Amino acid sequence: MDKRKFLKTTILASTGIAAAPSLVLSSCNSSEKKEKTTPEINEKDVKKETSSSSPLFSLPPLVYGYDAFTDVIDAQTMEIHHSKHHQGYVNKLNKALKDTPVSGNTIEDILKNEALPIQVRNNGGGHFNHSLYWDILTPGGAMSDTLKAAIVKSFNSIEAFKEELATAGKKRFGSGWAWLCQSADKNLFITSTPNQDNPLMHVADKQGHPILGIDVWEHAYYLKYQNKRGEYLQNIINKINWTKVEDRMI
Repeated sequence: MDKRKFLKTTILASTGIAAAPSLVLSSCNSSEKKEKTTPEINEKDVKKETSSSSPLFSLPPLVYGYDAFTDVIDAQTMEIHHSKHHQGYVNKLNKALKDTPVSGNTIEDILKNEALPIQVRNNGGGHFNHSLYWDILTPGGAMSDTLKAAIVKSFNSIEAFKEELATAGKKRFGSGWAWLCQSADKNLFITSTPNQDNPLMHVADKQGHPILGIDVWEHAYYLKYQNKRGEYLQNIINKINWTKVEDRMI
């Protein structure tokens, strides 16, 4: 090897040795930089985010057919009422809760919030109210002696109770609901609310625990009764499953 070739080889080798530490250091710095820019996942934050999300609700299936009691409510009204009106409330409630989350894991807890966004109030009320309505219309279930005694204690007689309940529905101006509720001291009382409000809400004239609700919106009865709301109320009261009502008592 001549002198010129020897010097060239030596210079290239020296340059490679000098560059290696720089390359290693550069690689370390790059890895360190990537690690620093990757956000750390905090389990508490994940749990907090999950727990703060609102639940999704679904349309409760009926355990009886739409034609279960056509002597009182026609099948077409029942089908439209359940599959269209109630489903609409559920869809809009889920959207409202996604847009504006409200604290509470059950619909009851949500409706007890002091300040409800109007969409949650209207559609959450619609979902809760109708779910209760379908349940207490489940065929069967006569009054037990225990429930009779509680009703007589609060209203003097079964007949007086039924008349007061029907009157609450008849006197509700426009659309709304008639309710049988329990107060904080567990006594029974009757009240009514407009639109899709209910006694769980802070806006109710009288708050309490609802155990029976009758829908007096026209879509609940108009095909069969037209403007005869009183006749609808008298008939629907005779279809109530009183076992279901009693099961809701606290």
